[in-house]
Amino acid sequence: MRLPAVAGTFYPGTKEELELELRELFGETPGEIVPRGRRLRGPLGLILPHAGYMYSGGVAAEGFKAAAAEGRPDAVLIFATNHTGYGGAITLGEPETWVTPLGEVPVDGDLLEKIGELPGVVRDRRAFIREHAVEVQLPFIQYLFGPVPFVPAVVYTQDAKLIREFSEGLAKLVRGKPLWIIASSDFTHYEPQEVAAEKDKRALGEILELDLEGFLGAVEELDITICGVGAIAIVMETSRLLGLKPRLVSYRTSGDVSGYTREVVGYAAVIFQGRR
Repeated sequence: MRLPAVAGTFYPGTKEELELELRELFGETPGEIVPRGRRLRGPLGLILPHAGYMYSGGVAAEGFKAAAAEGRPDAVLIFATNHTGYGGAITLGEPETWVTPLGEVPVDGDLLEKIGELPGVVRDRRAFIREHAVEVQLPFIQYLFGPVPFVPAVVYTQDAKLIREFSEGLAKLVRGKPLWIIASSDFTHYEPQEVAAEKDKRALGEILELDLEGFLGAVEELDITICGVGAIAIVMETSRLLGLKPRLVSYRTSGDVSGYTREVVGYAAVIFQGRR
């Protein structure tokens, strides 16, 4: 069982406080957000931030609301930043239950095993013991739907060839299935507000064009400090192969929340859905 690592720091540490925080972030109850009885019809991609809820929770909630309006997913795949360095190019967790203050969330063992057979994948539980980028997404999902089975993954690679090979296999695996594929990543880190916004605008432009090489090239050319480059690239490329259309739902920086604009972090919510 994987116990919470950042409850009480990145988000409230008790069930009551966390439910109140999520209610305030969403501005609606789950029954008002999710169409009654609607089940997601096919795969849907997302890019969502993973900072403390005080800073990025509003952007994340807007992305989750846009996805939830399409219906309940049967499972969620979370490709997150690898902050710890453990594991390999693409690292999966173990088929153990994760716990948050809202309760238990099961890992989808069948999907975990199938994704584990794709190129570049290793298994290493150490990569998840203290990793917040996966954990912070779970309470949003629990608030909306309860305990939806998920697959935890962290991505270290930024190699375009491997990302394409992995995404080809993932697209074949998930085609037609009602699930979410989330890239958990923040955007530019600790730049002045105007600089961060300009760099993130360039990166988001490439993402919205589903241009993998353009995105990776912009990150390198402009030294854009996006922490989850590989995770975003996987969701981009998989969405392109599935024929999904990207849309920017929300973009803000920590400076928009705190008022301190000399060093900000950028947060974006992007949804990939429908047909291009």
